[in-house]
Amino acid sequence: MQNHASTTAQKSGYQQLLKASVGVIAGVAIMTLSAKIQIPFWPVPMTLHVLALMALAAALGPRMATAIISGYLVAGATGLPVFSGTPAKGIGIAYMFGPTGGYLLGMLFAAPLVGYLSVSRGIPGKIVAMLLGLAAIYLPGLAWLATFVPVEKILAFGFYPFIAGDLIKVILAACGVHAILSLLNRLRSQGL
Repeated sequence: MQNHASTTAQKSGYQQLLKASVGVIAGVAIMTLSAKIQIPFWPVPMTLHVLALMALAAALGPRMATAIISGYLVAGATGLPVFSGTPAKGIGIAYMFGPTGGYLLGMLFAAPLVGYLSVSRGIPGKIVAMLLGLAAIYLPGLAWLATFVPVEKILAFGFYPFIAGDLIKVILAACGVHAILSLLNRLRSQGL
């Protein structure tokens, strides 16, 4: 009897690990796709990185979001062309130590922050969580960018061109995640 319970628990553990692994791989794929999609925007093209990060973190929580972003960064560090502009603008660690490296590091801070602060929040709460997540991305991003551009031009190169688009992405992510989670909760309550 005890052996059967042990085998069942072991099977359940393997299933949970497999499910989490598939989730991380799917999340890394979503982050990669979001980096490769470029929307014409002025003065620079806009990717969907922030939208994907915020949506994944708010929907999946801090642990899974952190695992996904960690996996994404590890994939990029090993040379897989997962980042925006790769392989044309470089790959691997060299790319990560380039001008956008601080923003990549900021994603690692933003994922658990947004995931934790978004739990059981409505749209306004999710927006606030995501705005704090944006700050977690921009602060190390701008600090690192200061090693590449003159200090007086940091905001012109690393903030102003992106903030309007990122604010739109935050609103879209908060509304989208809230709508999807509400729908899933209704379906669960109806036994579907």
